Order: sequence, then structure tokens, then C-alpha cells
Amino acid sequence: MAKNYFPYSKYTRVWIPDPDEVWKAAEITKDYKEGDATLYLKLEDETSLEYPVSPPKNALPFLRNPDILVGENDLTALSYLHEPAVLHNLRVRFLESNHIYTYCGIVLVAINPYDQLHIYGEEVIDAYSGQNMGDMDPHIFAVAEEAYKQMARDERNQSIIVSGESGAGKTVSAKYAMRYFATVGGSASDTNVEEKVLASNPIMEAIGNAKTTRNDNSSRFGKYIQIGFSRQYNIIGANMRTYLLEKSRVVFQAEDERNYHIFYQLCASSSLQEFKDLGLGSAEDFTYTSLGENIFIEGVDDAEDFKKTREAFTLLGIKDSYQGGIFKIIASILHLGNIEICSERDGDSCHISKDDPHLNHFCRLLGVELQQMEHWLCHRKLVTTSETYVKNMSMKQATNARDALSKHIYARMFDWIVEHINKSLYTSAKQHSFIGVLDIYGFETFEVNSFEQFCINYANEKLQQQFNSHVFKLEQEEYMKEQIPWTLIDFYDNQPCIDLIEAKLGILDLLDEECKVPKGTDQNWAQKLYKQHGSSAHFQKPRMSNISFIVIHFADKVEYQCEGFLEKNRDTVYEEQINILKASEFPLVADLFQGKEEAPVSKSSRVNVRAAKSAPKAPNRDHRKTVGHQFRSSLHLLMDTLNATTPHYVRCIKPNDLKEAFSFDSRRAVQQLRACGVLETIRISAAGYPSRWTYQDFFSRYRVLMRKSDLVVADKKVSCKNLLEMLIKDSDMFQFGKSKIFFRAGQVAYLEKLRADKFRAACIKIQKTVRGWLMRLRYRKIRKAAIHLQRYGRGYLARRHAEYLRLTRAAIICQKQYRMVKERRAFLRVRRAVVTIQAYTRGMYTRRIFREFMLHHKAMIIQKNVRGWLQRKKFLRARNAAIIIQCAVRRFRAKRQLKQLKIDAKSAQHLKNLNTGMENKIVQLQRKMDEQSKDYKQQNEQLVVVNASLGSDVAKLQKELEQIRSKKGDSSQVMSLQDELERLRAELEDAHAQRKRLEEEHGSEKLGLEQRVEELEKENATLKLEKEAMNWRILQQSKSTEEEENTRDNLLQSELDAERQRYQNLVKEYSRLEQRYDNLKEETSLQKFQPGHRRNPSNQSSLESDSNYPSISTSEVGDTEDAIQQVEDMGIEKAAMDISLFMKLQKRVRELEQERKRLQTNVDKMEEMAKRKSTEPRIPTTDQENADLAYNNLKRQELESENKKLKNDLNELRKSVADRASQNNSSNELQDGYNVLLSQLKAANEELDARKEEVLILRTQIVTNAQQLEKNGLIECTEMPELNNSKEPIDKEEAMKTYQGLCESKNKAQDWCYLNEDGELGLAYQGLKQVARLLEAQLQSQSRQHKDELEALHTQIELLKDDIEKKQEILNYTMSLSPEAQVEYSVQQEITRLTNDNLDLKELVEKLEKNEKKLKKQLRIYMKKVQELEALQAAAAQVSRAKPELSRQVTVQRKEKDFEGMLEFSKDDEALLVKSLITDIRPSVVSATVPCLPAYILFMCIRHADYINDDQKVESLLTSTINAIKKVLKKNNDNFEMTSFWLANTSRLLHCLKQYSGDEAFMTQNSPKQNEHCLKNFDLAEYRQVLSDLSIQIYQQLVKVAEGTIQPMIVSAMLESDSIPSLAAVKPTGYRNRSSSMDNDGSGPCSYTLDALIRQLGQFHSIMSDHGLDPEIVGQVVRQLFHCINAFTLNNLLLRKDVCSWSTGMQLRYNTSQMEEWLRANNLYQSKASATLEPIIQAAQLLQVKKKTSQDAEAICSLCTALTMQQIVKILNLYTPLNEFEERVTVSFIRNIQSNLQERNDPQQLLLDTKHIFPVLFPYTPSALCLDVLHIPASLGLDFINRV
Repeated sequence: MAKNYFPYSKYTRVWIPDPDEVWKAAEITKDYKEGDATLYLKLEDETSLEYPVSPPKNALPFLRNPDILVGENDLTALSYLHEPAVLHNLRVRFLESNHIYTYCGIVLVAINPYDQLHIYGEEVIDAYSGQNMGDMDPHIFAVAEEAYKQMARDERNQSIIVSGESGAGKTVSAKYAMRYFATVGGSASDTNVEEKVLASNPIMEAIGNAKTTRNDNSSRFGKYIQIGFSRQYNIIGANMRTYLLEKSRVVFQAEDERNYHIFYQLCASSSLQEFKDLGLGSAEDFTYTSLGENIFIEGVDDAEDFKKTREAFTLLGIKDSYQGGIFKIIASILHLGNIEICSERDGDSCHISKDDPHLNHFCRLLGVELQQMEHWLCHRKLVTTSETYVKNMSMKQATNARDALSKHIYARMFDWIVEHINKSLYTSAKQHSFIGVLDIYGFETFEVNSFEQFCINYANEKLQQQFNSHVFKLEQEEYMKEQIPWTLIDFYDNQPCIDLIEAKLGILDLLDEECKVPKGTDQNWAQKLYKQHGSSAHFQKPRMSNISFIVIHFADKVEYQCEGFLEKNRDTVYEEQINILKASEFPLVADLFQGKEEAPVSKSSRVNVRAAKSAPKAPNRDHRKTVGHQFRSSLHLLMDTLNATTPHYVRCIKPNDLKEAFSFDSRRAVQQLRACGVLETIRISAAGYPSRWTYQDFFSRYRVLMRKSDLVVADKKVSCKNLLEMLIKDSDMFQFGKSKIFFRAGQVAYLEKLRADKFRAACIKIQKTVRGWLMRLRYRKIRKAAIHLQRYGRGYLARRHAEYLRLTRAAIICQKQYRMVKERRAFLRVRRAVVTIQAYTRGMYTRRIFREFMLHHKAMIIQKNVRGWLQRKKFLRARNAAIIIQCAVRRFRAKRQLKQLKIDAKSAQHLKNLNTGMENKIVQLQRKMDEQSKDYKQQNEQLVVVNASLGSDVAKLQKELEQIRSKKGDSSQVMSLQDELERLRAELEDAHAQRKRLEEEHGSEKLGLEQRVEELEKENATLKLEKEAMNWRILQQSKSTEEEENTRDNLLQSELDAERQRYQNLVKEYSRLEQRYDNLKEETSLQKFQPGHRRNPSNQSSLESDSNYPSISTSEVGDTEDAIQQVEDMGIEKAAMDISLFMKLQKRVRELEQERKRLQTNVDKMEEMAKRKSTEPRIPTTDQENADLAYNNLKRQELESENKKLKNDLNELRKSVADRASQNNSSNELQDGYNVLLSQLKAANEELDARKEEVLILRTQIVTNAQQLEKNGLIECTEMPELNNSKEPIDKEEAMKTYQGLCESKNKAQDWCYLNEDGELGLAYQGLKQVARLLEAQLQSQSRQHKDELEALHTQIELLKDDIEKKQEILNYTMSLSPEAQVEYSVQQEITRLTNDNLDLKELVEKLEKNEKKLKKQLRIYMKKVQELEALQAAAAQVSRAKPELSRQVTVQRKEKDFEGMLEFSKDDEALLVKSLITDIRPSVVSATVPCLPAYILFMCIRHADYINDDQKVESLLTSTINAIKKVLKKNNDNFEMTSFWLANTSRLLHCLKQYSGDEAFMTQNSPKQNEHCLKNFDLAEYRQVLSDLSIQIYQQLVKVAEGTIQPMIVSAMLESDSIPSLAAVKPTGYRNRSSSMDNDGSGPCSYTLDALIRQLGQFHSIMSDHGLDPEIVGQVVRQLFHCINAFTLNNLLLRKDVCSWSTGMQLRYNTSQMEEWLRANNLYQSKASATLEPIIQAAQLLQVKKKTSQDAEAICSLCTALTMQQIVKILNLYTPLNEFEERVTVSFIRNIQSNLQERNDPQQLLLDTKHIFPVLFPYTPSALCLDVLHIPASLGLDFINRV
């Protein structure tokens, strides 16, 4: 097989030279035989080419690597190692994959992208930290991590050498390397050395970087930064060395270039106030900054950069005064460049105008004399052996001298800043090791090369020599390690070139010698070079020039122009100008030039003394060392430092000269690759065995080439040897090492060709068989189909003919019928049309006549209605205006009266009276209505009766009249009768009129009522319509806002999660600070420890020091009124989540507690006083006094219980509101809860004031009783001091003063006891004093109350004023409306007022009901207290002497005899209880018992302490428990089992405190027995919060321990293990994967499989389940661990090219499915853990899907919703085919993906945050276990506790 193989055969791809692209790809179209003169090729554009071949001159072209090797991370992994292969690989990675980093053996090649890439974040640093260099994609962080790791492992100093052309990105690479060290090796102390190291970058960039034609931020100096590390490998300091600052840039810049950045930054900030005196303006106004004719850089803000520079100065400790001096020096340089030097007429002299403003600014800023500087800028001093001359200078000479002075000033300032930066970075601590970062210029060649380019190329020659020797050394070590026989590899040695430059009589030596000659010139020096080195192989003389020379460097030939070499090497500055600057009045300027000038003197004399007079000294002594000599010395020192360290190389490549993003110029790239030594590395590798495979990888890759007999061999090494010996006959083409196989260049490509041919042959055979089978199937189907078609075709033709016959006959019949119907239809249509036209015409005329009649009729109706409407409208407007004015006046009066009534209605009695009055009024109104209806009925009945009587009277009168007429009496009687008749008629008419009037009144009232009813019905109908409209609108809104509600719910949930996460982060930070405090406390205790006896602190003090949460007994005073006002201002919903408001409420509770304790103390002291009095002989008290004392004691107990109950009620209300807020209840519930809370607070304030007054009255009574006892003579005069002390007056200080005064007065003759022996005078005085104090206190309280009432009245006045103003505005607004709008607006206002009044009354009723309930509850408590007191008195009567445990006896009397689920322990046994249950317990001890048994036992102990009402015992037990749990967790901070055990117990204790708290919200699932076990006396809500915080801390520790356990297993199990056998394929690896820096012995990677990872997760789950941890918390832990697995897997996938393949996607998908299967098996699939795997699942699918067409791109965009655009593009760029049958992802496809994903607002972050912790939620899960049935095992050793 090997004998017939010849590489230059048909279809072989090669590289041929090209003048434009350097190398061009081609394919051989005809087999080449040895001896042929022509090679027939075909280019990529299908053009043919005949390539001449002549071995001596034009050798065979380079062979191309297989496509599978193109795009490798390491160039040494290529099979064919040569220049076109390297260039093509870099081009493909840079343009197609956008990868700027590539390994080339030990070198990292970095290509400047000229674009911002998001690959330098903190998450990327974390991903590379701790990783081997070959495991991840190439990166500057990988090189930095390798250096850091080797420093820690080998304890050897390291160096990172960054080189490249200007604009290649050296400074940025060095900056990121230092940033990596600052992040990974941060300082252990608080000195922030890493920040100072990073802060030096903006300063050095400002003073040392400038814009050039090749780079906008080009470093114009070299620097070497040593970062020092301690033994713990933390940064402790740094040091910087600089090389060859380009001083000429200060005075000259080429076109489109700039001076150093600091000049432009200062000019851009010249408008600031502190820089007004610098005299600066725009940079265009100064010569030194405008020579390049472009003062701006696109995208750069000089003013903003100047702020960063000043901040960096401040961070490095440079004072503001020094900063001001530096800026003055920089400004003076600009002014110096603008000084105008005028030539004299003779041309040999010059002068400067005295009025030159720039000269004045220069001298003022530097503090030098103006006349001297003006003189010496135009003159110079010549010193001979005998005399000194002052010589005029021409304008050109003066200008050169001025520029030289500017350069010298800037160079000195540059050195001074570097020196002070080093001082700031210096540390006194001992440096264990260091890492150096060398940022130095690369090889440079321009059209005109001068002294600077010569020094730069000289430095690169030295660095290249060191690089070549190091590469050769590493190759030799690798061969020796693998025991491979090797021969000496020949590599380029540039020592002759270095000798040409630096040896004796070399170029630098001759240059220094010429500089010493008084009249030396550049031409003379050039002639000496020609004469001395003309025969050197590395030196040439140009043909057309006598003032230049050529040096043949390792990279290229460079021609140097000799002009200016001597001047730049001398760096001459006139001494007179320097002396003027030394005499500056500013110390900074003087020291700037004094420090180095006096350096030689300090060698002989250790004291620097500045001479008063200028002493004669040798001329130019300060400048004996030339620039070349100094540079050579510093370069030798640098090389010594580098040789003493382990170097790491970074070669920066500039892809193009146009600074275009991701544009690659092959010619420029090849020049730099040749110059930076990359191709030399390739050449050295290619000379040996560049391709290296482990036996396992080689077997996995090429087993398809083996025979079946070789596959069954157990030893894979033997199989590999047999295969290679069979395939490659030349034994020199490969070597077998201990763990690897070494191949010559091209052998891997040959093996890949054989493998591809084998696969191709197998594919052809498979295709042949499959195609034959498919064709046979197709033939059978076609034959069968043809037979069926023939049969069905013939039948179809026969049926079609018969159908034709039938259709013909039917058509004739249809035609006959159709023609008849058609004619008839035409006739009927015409007839119908005529009839219709007639009908419409007649109707039209009739309608026209009717319309005219209707128009006249409607016009009359409209006129009638309009006139009536106008009159009614006028009337209604006037009436409505009157009504509105009346309403406004009545409303104003009513509001005034209402406010007065509200002020009076504060008492409950008034409200009761008001309610009683309202009821009476309602009854009276009802009665009045009934009486009016009865009166109305009676009046109607009376009217009917009167009408009937009047009718009967008229009938009688008529009868009488008729009788009289019949009798025909005399006329007088007739007249009288007529008069009587007239009178009766008049009365009848009056009666009729009265009846009519009554009927009219009744009718009008009835009409008014009917109108009112109609209005109400209309309003009701309107309201119904509005209600229906509102219902319809609400229905529509409910339908349309379902999605909005879902979105809002999700948003609220996310906000809640964020709030929880923020709170838990605070808890985590608090835990960390507490840990740090404990550590510091332990260190302090260790430092302060002395031998001997030391008194231990008390228990109380230790509890206070250990406790880190608010205690129950903490006394703080809060402002409740401010809290209430804050609630009203903020609103209910916001106040519900306001922590500060709850703190104020807590303070109010503590104030009540403090008042209760103070009262308890006073009462105890009074009881002690009473006991002492009872021991003395005294007169028996009466029954009335005993009753009063008993009543006072009872009153005191009631006050205590009332205060405690108020505190408990307030805490319960606060906790219920907080719980509702945390559970996302509705705003109505929050508002109700807070209304209750505010009402309870106000009630508590009122009750507190009342209790204070009662206490004051009780004190007064006690003092009065004591005084009465004293008056009876029970206490003698000599015992007055004791009496005063026993009484405990209100003012203790006053009592002490009185006692001292009485003691002093004993020795006086006017002793008041002597004057009044019986003590009546003193007793009366003391009594009056007490009464005066009480009266004074009452007066003060009344005055304060008066002030408060006055302020309240003022406040009410202001509120009334505001109300009046608002009403006035409403009235004005109402008057401006139309009448209809006024009516509507007034109705709305009235409805609003009535609604508010209704709500106020409702709240008042609720408040009264609650107060009633509260009073009833208090009454029950008082009755219970009375019964207990009676029981105590009865027990005291029976037992003569009480036992110490009296409370226990009382408890036994009032509780049941059965076990109540409580455990009693002594206070002295608390430490033993904590030690047995927490400190010494192990989870295995209680594994067979009830889960969370310690939590149940602790709670039962707390229950007993609550039962006996011992608050100190409760507080002490809870405090000790929490502190003990913390200590146990601190001791076992890496033990998952112990952490899980205490998380379960802490959460269970928290649930027990909730379940048995008595809150109704937590009692819904309790049994009746459990409800009986609730806490009775204490509210432990504060401790619930503390336990909740402790649970969060334990949860975070549990997650941290679990993540630390599985983290090393994740990448190996998810990405590297072969879960599906025989699926993974291996690709060739580069140098980094076989580097000697890796800790491997050839046995392969650490084998963590997926089964091991799942087993570990199962172990975690079983431990948590066994400990009784809540399933919800277990699900959250598993979710967090799955997030960790997903984050680490995806981050490694995004940073590793070797795992981005189809087979890895298949393995990854299988692994994730196994993880999901594990979730289902453990009932954890609903815990949202599977959702955290979605990104890695989509990444696996992305690796497997088709990636060709636009449809594929759309499918990928719709598929990968959990991945960001950056992640998708990164995976596609990293996708690597493992064989030639797969295709790469094209650039156009990736661009299509990017265009489709542009609408996404994805974050710029590439990697996932591995440290992210989801907010944990501890759901309330009550226990179904009853406490009375709990069994305590004897193994716990809790014999000292008793069941109660």
C-alpha cells in the first residue's frame, strides 16, 4: 500500500506562490512522475495552469492539509507544517470563525480584530481559571493561567513576552494578562494592590502612547512589569521597567499622527477651573500637538480619558499637589514649543521677544527666571581649558536646542512618574515569586529607518535568540521524556548578527566612539562601519548611498539612514538650561532634574548636597553614558531576568493596515509571521516529529484500517504497532514513545487519506447494494402498475362510450324542455316588468303628495316643541342655579357641622349615644309618617262626611224653600230665607273651595312624588344601563386582559424572585461577615491569651455577643405616630413590603415592653420595701387597707397582662400582614390587615397613656400609705436615709442629693432632727416634696397635652382651609359647566360623599366590634387572673412554706394530667441539652427514629418555657440553639450530610413555630389536639425570621458543598465520557495537548462517567430524603445543581473546539435524557430542574441539525430559544467535522443566522453565570405528628428532661 503511494497524484491539492495572495490553492489534474518538467494544475476558479518544476530552482509545490485539519486550535496539529498551511489556517480561523487566538506550539498568536469582542468578562476568567492550557480554546487568559499554575506548581518565576508591530494589540494583550492575574491572584489584605496594578495602565497609556498611522493607541516605549506574589500566591506588589521612550515624538509627528495622549487630554480639559492658570486652549493652537494636522481620534473622548487618568493618579497615591505640578510641566512643554525665536539680520544670532506670552507662561509654570531663560535659549556656553565663552546661536540652532530641552523635560517627567508608580506598587512584604509581563515593540522596518528602529530591531534579535533556544530546549525535553532517539535539529542562530551590533568594535561601539570625537559626524561613522564590517555576512553597504547601511536581521534586510544617529545617541541638552530648571522655585521641578544629575556624586558621598555656587566640573559628565550604551545595559538586564524565568510567548499580528474589522491581508500577515518567529517554531517542529498521538486516540481514530485479528488483541499498543508497520514501511517516518506515537510531517495526512479511502470504498459498496435493491423494487412496482393501468383503461373506454350514448338522448330531451321554459320565462318577465313599473310610478306620486303634507305637519310640531323647550330650559337653568347655590351653602354648613361632630365623636360612648339617637330618630320618623298617613285618611273621611252633610242641608233648605214658596208667606220671611240661602251657598262654596284646595295640594304633592318616582326610575334605568355597559366592558376587558394578567403575574413572580434573591444575597453576605467576625474574634482571643486563671464572662454577656438578631428584651423607643403617618403617605401596598416601617412597629412594641419592665421593677422594689416593713413592729392594718393593697396588686397584674397582650396582638397583626404580603395576596386583604394594624396601634397608644396615668395614681397612693405609716411613728428619725432609699422616689438623683445633704447636716448644731425629734417636720417636708413633684409632673403632662391639642387644632384649621379651597375650586369648576354637566357632576359628588360616609361608618362599626371583642377577651383574662389568685391564696393557706418551683405547682394544678407534648428541663441543664441535641449529635444516631427529631424536642422544650411564662428561658434556649447550629455548620462546612441534617431540622423547627403559633393562617391543617398545643404566652415572630435567615444560610452552604463535589465530574461526565460506545471520534491534537506542563502520565484523562455523576446526585437525594427535608426544598436543591451542571457544560462547550461536533451532540443529548430520566424516577420532574437543562439540550440539537439552507437557519432560530445569539454563533463557529464526509458551517450561513436573530435583545454575555443561585423559598409544611405521641430514644442521653 505504501509502495504505490505518491503524494503528487491526480486530485491532490497543493499550494503555489502568488504575488497578490502570497499563496494560492490548486488541484493536480494529472499524475506527476519524477522527472516531469510540468505539473498540470487547476485553480479554484476552474482555470488551468501549467506549473514548471525544476528541483534546484522551482521545487514541487507544498501539499495542502486535509479539510478535517483546517481550522485547528494549534498549528502544530497540522500534518503538513509549512508557511502556506500556517497562513491558511490563521486566515480560516480569523475570517470564518472570528477566532483571534491560535496556538503555535508554545506561542500564542493573537490577531488584532479591530473590534470589541465580549470574551474578556469575569465569567470567562472564571472559566479558564484552573484549566489546563490544552483543554480550552486558545486565549490570552489560558497563557496567563498556565504561567500562574506553573509558578505555583514549580515555584519558578514566569514571564509573558508580548511582542508585535505597532497596532498589533500588544498593549491590550498585556493589559488583559495583568487583569487576569489581578482577578485570580487578588491581594489577601485590603491594600488593593491588584487595583493599583491595573490603575497604572491608563497613566502609562496617557504619557507613553500616541496615535500613529498604524495604530490609534500605539505604545511608544517598552515596559516590563513584575507582579510579585506571596507564598499563598496573592498579589503583594509590582514593579515596572521602561525601555527607549520615543522622545522625538514630543517635538515632531508625521502626517495624520498625534503627540502623546496626555497633551490632548490636558487641552481638552483646559476649561476646568483648576486648569485656568495653565494658559491652555485647543490643541490646534500649539505647535507640538498640531504637526500631524489631526488632533482627534474617532471614538475617543480625551476629556473623559483625562478623568480616568486623574483617578488613576489618585488611586496610586500621587497627591493633588504633585498632579498639579505634573500638569504644569506638561503645559509648559506646549508653551515652550510655541515660543517664537526670531533671527537677526546677520543670520548667526537670534532673539526672543520679551512680550512673548508663551515664554511668560513657560517661566511662570516652571518657576524659573524669565530673563535667564530668554538669554540661554538663544546663547550657549563654550568651556575651554583656560576660558569660558558665551556664543550666539542661530535660529535653527536655538530651535533645535529648544526642542532638545522639551524632549529632556518630558523624558525626566516620564521617569519620575514611573518611579512614583513603582513606589506606590512597592511592598515591604517578602516576595516569594513573580510573573513578568513584557510589552515590547516588535520588529520594525519603514521606508526611512533611524536610530529608534535600530534599537528596536536589536532588542528583537536578542529576544529571538532566547526564543529559539527555549523552543529547542522544550523539543529536546519532550523527546527525552518519551525516550525517543533524536538527532540535533538545526535552527537559525542569530548570534553573528548580535555580535555585529554589540560586540567589541561593533556598530554600537563605533557609534559611542564617534560620539566622543569633538567633531564627529554621521558620515565619518558610516565610513568606519564600511571599513570595519564590510566583510561581515550580516552587514551590507547600499549601492546608491554612502550615509546608510544594511543589516541582515533574522526577519528581513533593513536599511538604516545614518543621519541623526550621533545626535540621538548623545541626547545633548545644554547645561545652562538645565541649571536654570534646577533653580526652580517649585520643588517638583527642581527635584525632577536634580535627582539623576547628582546620582554619580552620591557614589562617593552618601549625602546629597546642592552647591550654593556652581563648582567647576568636567563638561558633559552627566551625559557620558550614551543612549545606545544605556539601552544595551538595560537590555542585558532584561535578558538575564527572562533567562531566569520560564517564558511564555504571545505574538500579536496586525491583519491589515487600514484598521478594518476582521479584514485579513495575507502579505502583511506573512511579513509579521516571519518576523515574530512563528514560522521558525513551525520549522523546528517540522524538522522532528510534529504530529503526536496517544495510543488510545490513535486506536480510536484508525481502527477502521486494522484487520479483525488486530482488533481482538487486548494490548492496544501492539495493535497500533502492527498497523503502522503494515501501512508505513519507512520506520523513520514514525517512532513509538512511552505514551505517544510520533510522526514525521505528512504522515498523518497519509493516514487520513487511507482512512478516507476506506470509508469511501465502504460507502460505494453500500451505495451500490442499496441502489440495486431500490431499482429492483422500482421495476416491480412499475410493471404491476402498468398491468393495472391497462385493465382499468380498457374498462374506462367502454364505460365512457355507453355514457356518451345515454348523454346524447338526454340532451335532446333537455333541449326541448329548455327551449319551452325559456320562451315562457321571457313572456312572464316582460309582463312582470310592466306591472312593476306601473305600481312604482303610482306609488311615487302618492308618496310625494304625502311627504309634502307631513313636512308641514312636522314643522308645526317642531316649532311648538322648540318654543316649549326653550322656556323650560330657561326655567330649569334658573332653578338648578338656585338649587346648586343652596346645596353648596348647605354642604358647607353641613361639613362644618360634620367636622365638629367628628371631633366630638372620638369617644365610644358618644358613638353609642349617636347610634341610640339615630335609632330614636328613625323610630320617630316612622311614627311621624304613620301619623301623617292616618291624618290624611281622617281628613279625607271628614271631607266626605262634610260634603254629605252639606248636601243633606242643601236638600233640606230646598225643601223648606219650596214649602215656603208654596205657603207664599210674607216677603220679609222670604227675604230672610233668601239671605239664609245665600249664606248657606257661600258656606257651600267655601267648603267646595277648601276641598278643591286640599285636592290641589294633595294632587301637587302626589304629582311631586310621582315625578320623584319617575326621576328615580329613570336614574335606576340609567344606572342599570350603565351597569350593563360596565358589565359588558368588564367582560371584554377580562377577555382582553387575560394575557396581561398572566404577564403581570409572571412579572410579579420574577420581581418576587429577584427580591428574594436580593434578600438571600444579603443573608449570605451577612453570614460571610459573621464568619469573618468569628475568625477575627478567635484570632484576638488567641493573641490575648495568657497563662493563668481567667474569669469567664457571664452567660448573659456571651449570649449578647453571640446573638446577631434582635432580642425580645432589647429596649428601643419607636415613634408609632410617624409609622402611621408613613403608612398613610406611602399607601397600603407599598407599606406592606417596607422593612423600615416594620422596624418602627417593632420599636413601638419594644417601648411597651420597656414600660412593662420598668413598672415591674418599681413594683418589685415596692414589694421588697413592704416586706422589710412587715418585719418591723407595726400597728396591724385594717381590712380596708388590706383590700386596697390587694386591689393595687391586682391592678398591677392587670396592667402587666394588658401590656403583654397588647404587644402580642400587635406582633400577630404585623406578622399576619407580612405573611399576606409575602404570599402575594390581593390589595384588599393588605388594606384590611393594615387598617386593623393601624387601629390596634392607636388603641395601644391610648391604652398605654391610660395605663401610665393609672400607674402614676398607684404610685401616689403607695407614697401616701408610706407617709401615713411614717406618721404613726413606725420609723425613727435616725432611719430617714434608709426610708428614703426604700421608698424609691421617682427622681433617683434628687434622692441621692437629699441623702448626702442629710448626712452632712448631722454634724451641725441646727440639725433638723435635733429641732424636731419626733421627725414630723422632715416627714412633712418629704411628703410635700413628693406631692410637689407629682403636681409638677401632672402640670407638665397637662401642658404637653395642651400643646398637642393646640397643634392638632392648628392642623385641623389648616385642613379646613385646604378643604375650603378645594370646595371653592370645585364650585368654580361646577359653575363653568353646562347645566346638564352640573347636574351630573353634583350627582357624582354626592354619590362619592355618601360612599365615603358609608365606608367610614363601616370602619367605625368594625372598630367598635373589635374593641368589644377585645374588652370581652380582657374581661375573660381578668376573670382567669382572679381565679388563679384565689387558687394561689388557697394553696398558700394549705402549704405553710412554698417550694422554689412554685410556678411548676401552679402549672400542675391548672393542666391536665396526661402528657401534653412538653418537655421540662432545668435552666442549669440548658448547655447540656444543646450539647446533646446539637453539638455532639450525629445524623446516624437518629436515622432510625422520626425525621427531624431534634427539632421536635427543642420545640417541646420551648413549649414548656412558654407554658410557665418564662421569657428569659425561651430567649436563652432559642439563642443557644441558633448559635450552636452555626458553630456546628462552621465546623462541618464541607460535610453534605451534616449540612442537610441541620437544614432539615432548622426548617422543621421553623415550621413548628408557625404551626403552633396560634395564628389562624397556620392552623388550617391542624388537628384539634394540635390546636391545644399552641403557644399561649409568647409571640416568637422575630425568632421565626431569624430561623428563616439561618435556613437560607444553611441552604446556600448545602448548595456550595454539593456544587464543589460535582464540579470536577461535570465536564468529564457530560462531554468527555463515551456514554454511547464507539460513537466518539478523535482528531489530531496539537502541542498544547501534549505539553510537558500538563500533569498527565499518558494514562488518559480522569474518567468520571455519567453513571458516577448520577450516582452522586442520587446519593445527595437519598441523604436529603432520609433527613426529612421538605420535598420542595429538595427540588430547589436539585434545580440548583442542574443549573450548575448546565452552566459548566455549556461554558466548556463554548470554549472548546474539540467537543463541538455531531458525535458530541449525540452524546450530550443522550446524557441529558438520562438526567431527565433520573428526575422522573425520583419524582423531581416538576421541580423546574429539567428547565435548567434547556440551553444544553438546544446546544446538542444545534450540533446535530442540518446547517446549510436558509430554511435550516430559520429552524435553528426557532429551535434555540434558550441560547443567545452570541452563543449560537459561537457554537456554529466552533463546529468541527470529524471526518471528510461532514461539511463545515459556511460563513454565509452564520451571517444568515445573525440577521435572523438581530431582533432579539439578548445580553452581550457569552458564558453562563456559574455562581448564580436561584432564590430559595421555604413553603409552610405543617407536621401531622402530634407532640404527645413522640418517643424520645434513650440513646440521646436526655435523662435530665421530664415529660409534662
